[in-house]
This record gives sequence, structure tokens and C-alpha cells, in this order.
Amino acid sequence: MRSMPTQFITEVSSNHNQSLERCLEFVDAAARIGCDAVKFQLFRIDQLFAPEILSRSESHRQRKQWELPLEFLPPLAKRCEELGIEFSCTPFHLQAVSDLEPYVAFYKIASYELLWHDLIRGCSATGKPLILSTGMATMVEIQEAVAAARDAGCRDLTLLHCISGYPTPVEQCNLAAIQTLRQATGCPVGWSDHSVSAAVLHRAVQHWEATVVEFHLDLEGEGEEFGSGHCWLPQQIGPVIEAIRLGEQADGSGVKQPAAVELPDRDWRADPSDGLRPLQSIRLAWHP
Repeated sequence: MRSMPTQFITEVSSNHNQSLERCLEFVDAAARIGCDAVKFQLFRIDQLFAPEILSRSESHRQRKQWELPLEFLPPLAKRCEELGIEFSCTPFHLQAVSDLEPYVAFYKIASYELLWHDLIRGCSATGKPLILSTGMATMVEIQEAVAAARDAGCRDLTLLHCISGYPTPVEQCNLAAIQTLRQATGCPVGWSDHSVSAAVLHRAVQHWEATVVEFHLDLEGEGEEFGSGHCWLPQQIGPVIEAIRLGEQADGSGVKQPAAVELPDRDWRADPSDGLRPLQSIRLAWHP
């Protein structure tokens, strides 16, 4: 039985449109729908793609419009602090690790960077918690990444089972891999969602005990990535989070004993001497 409530992380990705006001709206929305953290991405296109790709692909060069300005980091971290949620960001180059260190509560490595152990080591060396996403990876690749993090000093490591399909068909989510990863690595394991399916989120948490759920969010359908079909809107994901939170309240301690709401009825059980209600001890003194 899980000992802690599921953590929900809003992934803004490239839906911020390089607008600080819009970024702050994402933080506000994440807090409003009950998330524990909001996460952005810090990349520079010329340090993300090889020059051979950029020289031949206009669409890749255009992604420069998706870059998060460095000057956004202080106000975003401040807004998160004010609203009581954690601020995080995925670094996609080594300098980004240092740029983010004063501001983030934890680092997250994207699935596409899982093989880049220098980046994992850089995040781990800061001593901050680290989350590794495992989309497209084999168990050998995952175990090597976990070893790199631990060898570099990471003592708070979480894995996210992830399917890097945008969107991910429900039948390809393979949620059972959450347990496989947990057993193989000893790490807490969560789910990075690209399915936009309430049923998948409920199953990941309630059956496979995902400790973290990360999901992509857009505000109103005008973000760069919304058209791909893997982003939730606040009015969609909010009720799912609320339902999961409510369900977790029902777990209790697991100790089988009378609940507070049951106490008034305990004396009204059938007395073992004659099978009649209530117990003999209260019959004569009872008045309606």
C-alpha cells in the first residue's frame, strides 16, 4: 500500500509561446487544478540538434521559437513559491544544469536524453532530486542510466514509465512496466502520460501504484504542441486529479477496527445471547 499521495506534475513543454504572462498562467493553472509541481524545458536549438540536421531542416530551425528565455526563470520560481507548488525544468544541455540550479526543486531528464550520461551526472552532482523518463528505452539502457545517477551522487531518484508516442494509444501504454521498473531498480516509479485518457491515469495510480503522474498541459488549445493530441486542458485533467485525490483519502491505515462513523451503531448489533438488537446492556436504559 502506498504511503504517500500521488504527485502530479504539469508539463508545460513548448506551449508557453515565449510569453512570460502565459508561463505564469500555466503556474496558476497547475496550482488551481491541484498539482504539486509545474515543469518547463530549457533547451537551445543549436545545442539540441546536430548541425547536419539544422542545416537541412527548416522545421527544426523554427523550433527556436519554442525556447524558454533565461530571464523567465526567477519570476516563474517566485510564482511557484507564492502558490506553494514546486518549480522544475528539464535541462537539455550541460550549461542548463547550472542555469537552473538556483531555481528548481528537482531536475527531470527527458526520454530522448536518457543515453547522455554526462547530463544525468551533472544533475545528480547538484544533490537535488532527479526524475528520469524512460520512453523508448530498454531495461539495459535504463539500468545504465540509474547507475550513472547513483554513481554521481543522486540519492533521490524517481523513474517515469513513458511511451514516447504523441499521442499514445491506450492499448500501447503497457502500464504493467511500472512494476517491472520498480522491481528491477528499487526506485519509485511513476507514469509520464501522453494518452490523455482518464482511464489510463486511474489505472496507473490505483492498480500499479504510480508515485508520480506527469502530464502535458495546454491552457486553451493555442499552445505549439496542442495539435499533436497529447496535451490535456485544465477542465479535462482537473476532475481526474480531484477524483484520484479523493480516492486516496479512502485508503486509510489498513488497520481493521471500528471507524468513527460506526461507533454509534456498535451497541445496536445483535446480542449473542438471543440474536436480538440492541445489546442487552443498553436495552432497559434506552429511550427514543
